[in-house]
Amino acid sequence: MLNNLYYLEAVLAAEDDAITIVSSNMEVIFWNEAAVQTYNIDRVDIINKPINEFFHNDDLMVFKVLKTKEPVKNVYHRPRKDKHVVVNAVPIIDHKGQLIGALSVERDITQIVKLNNNLETTSAELDELRQKVYTNTEETPFTKLVGNSLPLKQTVRIAHKAAKSDATTLILGESGTGKEVCARAIHETSDRSIGPFIPVNCGAIPSALFESELFGYEGGSFTGAEKRGKAGKIEMADGGTLFLDEVGELPLEMQVKLLRVLQENSVYRIGDSKGKTINVRFIAATNQNLEQLMEGKSFRSDLFYRLNVIQLTMPPLRDRIDDINELSEMFLKQFASKYQVPIPEIDPDAFNMLLQYNWPGNIRELRNLMERIIILTDEAKITKEDLLSYLPSASPTWKNAEPEQSNTIPNEKKNLEIQLIEKTLKETNGNKSDAAKRLGISRVTLYNKMRKYGIWK
Repeated sequence: MLNNLYYLEAVLAAEDDAITIVSSNMEVIFWNEAAVQTYNIDRVDIINKPINEFFHNDDLMVFKVLKTKEPVKNVYHRPRKDKHVVVNAVPIIDHKGQLIGALSVERDITQIVKLNNNLETTSAELDELRQKVYTNTEETPFTKLVGNSLPLKQTVRIAHKAAKSDATTLILGESGTGKEVCARAIHETSDRSIGPFIPVNCGAIPSALFESELFGYEGGSFTGAEKRGKAGKIEMADGGTLFLDEVGELPLEMQVKLLRVLQENSVYRIGDSKGKTINVRFIAATNQNLEQLMEGKSFRSDLFYRLNVIQLTMPPLRDRIDDINELSEMFLKQFASKYQVPIPEIDPDAFNMLLQYNWPGNIRELRNLMERIIILTDEAKITKEDLLSYLPSASPTWKNAEPEQSNTIPNEKKNLEIQLIEKTLKETNGNKSDAAKRLGISRVTLYNKMRKYGIWK
């Protein structure tokens, strides 16, 4: 029996979360190393001492458990002003059914909360700067959706129309396609542009914090709450736009509460029964198939139909190969400026590889590749061999290259086209828009022919 206690103590001591065990009269029986690190209280200072000598009763979850004899599960808690934790606590009952103590397990999420608050502040500052930039330039917010391909133009056209209304909008698309960029552009083009744009990554918030983060809370509504209460993200977006990224990750209980907000245009903080009227435009985004999630009962159909008034789909990069040149040039210039290095030239054979690659990571992957090139290359020109070393090694997917023409007449036509394009580009000093006009073709068609023939100027 004694050996079993040693084993149990070793297990508790190895746990990364802070573990506290108190007796029925509040004396500390066990205090593991994680608790020492979390609260900066040595074991020799607290063991066999009343825990309320170190914490106020109102800040102790074990005090609540001893008082109610009810367990606490996955609850956000602030035992100190500088500490945020998620706590599980249970009463300890002996074989006679008598309460002999309580145990709490507390996970420190202080850094997560601080990072979230910093992100919130930084987003607000960026929004202010964006407004100043757009006021002083002729650019529009949709300019950040770089490219002239037909799939992107179709999406931007619908997004422009969406910006003229307050209708809830659902943006679909694979990861890395620019869903948040599109959401910001809709907000900044709308009548709400002077209001806040509040992004919420539903996949990055711990489940225990969802309700307080989205809906806020009244002062004194739970142990450790701010005395004045705190507005949630929905309330902070009043007069502007709330962007719910990865909306498919919302827990079901939060989906019910969000649906109520959409139906009533009012938000209820934790501890508030009256509610507050809000004026918020909702934009949601996901890379998941919400219809499949609905079939699996993990996403509510009534919420889906509320969010899906206007639907946009951000096209994957493999469907936007006409935009790869413009995007590549933009990213190379950005990172060359950032790292103070010359802009390398991409060899035509290497560029053809970019067109043949399937881009599973979309624009984010292309951006990362261009940054990798700027950081790692020492050459003035990027070759096909260089790209093979810079692209991911884990079985990249390639499109089938077009077969070479072998007939004499097609080859002759190809040679004449190459000569004419090169001559026109030389005459226009590489101005592709001017060259396309002189050749009597569209700019996109010119790009396609340049890529096809390996012409790059």
